[in-house]
Amino acid sequence: MTRVLVTGGAGFIGSHFVHNLHGSLASESGVTVTVLDKLTYAGNRANLEGVPHQFVHGDICDAELLGRVVPGHDLVVNFAAESHVDRSIEGAAEFMRTNVLGTQTLLQACLEAEVPKVVQVSTDEVYGSIDVGSWDEAAPLRPRSPYAASKAGGDLIARAYAITHGLNVSITRCGNNYGPRQYPEKVIPLFVTNLLRGRKVPLYGDGGNIRDWIHVEDHCAGIWLVAEKGEPGEVYNIAGTAELSNKELTGLLLEACGRDWDAVEYVEDRKGHDRRYSLDDSKLRALGYRPEISFEKGLKDTVRWYAEHCDWWAA
Repeated sequence: MTRVLVTGGAGFIGSHFVHNLHGSLASESGVTVTVLDKLTYAGNRANLEGVPHQFVHGDICDAELLGRVVPGHDLVVNFAAESHVDRSIEGAAEFMRTNVLGTQTLLQACLEAEVPKVVQVSTDEVYGSIDVGSWDEAAPLRPRSPYAASKAGGDLIARAYAITHGLNVSITRCGNNYGPRQYPEKVIPLFVTNLLRGRKVPLYGDGGNIRDWIHVEDHCAGIWLVAEKGEPGEVYNIAGTAELSNKELTGLLLEACGRDWDAVEYVEDRKGHDRRYSLDDSKLRALGYRPEISFEKGLKDTVRWYAEHCDWWAA
């Protein structure tokens, strides 16, 4: 029996990971799961309904709490983060507190508790923008937003704990996630819920910014593979299945929701808006990783979920 602590496990990606620990990921060996979550605006206990777990309401910056919760776990996976770029532009302090100090506090607790394996979940945004080609794990970190800078800081702290202290911590970096139960501040759930309510959707700038899209289930599978096979201090990119401009994505969402381009409102571009992200995940594929959900199917299923669960996002 594997004992897993999932920090930020009531959020979008973390809750999917918890569900999958009792399903497709670790069904053969079996797991017991503890979820630690601060329950900020994006954390929702309802995301964990129907899945066995022990819940602890708390903050990864709370060293005393971590000292009680972390010991006894075989694996700690850190999803806890402030993650919305726009919010980081408006105010960066909470991002630095959670994504940098919180990561260090958690890693220290894992070190003191002698946790056998830790995975730090990060983002492709730490690399900055790339015009052509794709970032591999050896690329320099050139974050361009406070959010990305805070995640880069957490990654570097994780690497330092691996090198200095010998903590068995690996780092994953992934592109844009989508799927059910994503808080409607991110572009896909924001646009879908607006379109379903007959509202307009805001498209930044010329809509030409390109993102790499991955279904949350595929992301979780990549994280689990790193938990099983990842080396200490190593980074593993998890690439998506579709690179789309925001304008191309908007067109697909309009079609899926039965709306036309009259529903689109072009708005002033975000400050420092990165033009393109793209990841090379050859390193993870060498360990056996293969995404299974095509963007066409994943997007269709996601739009259907939001259409059928208005009570979830309306609240």
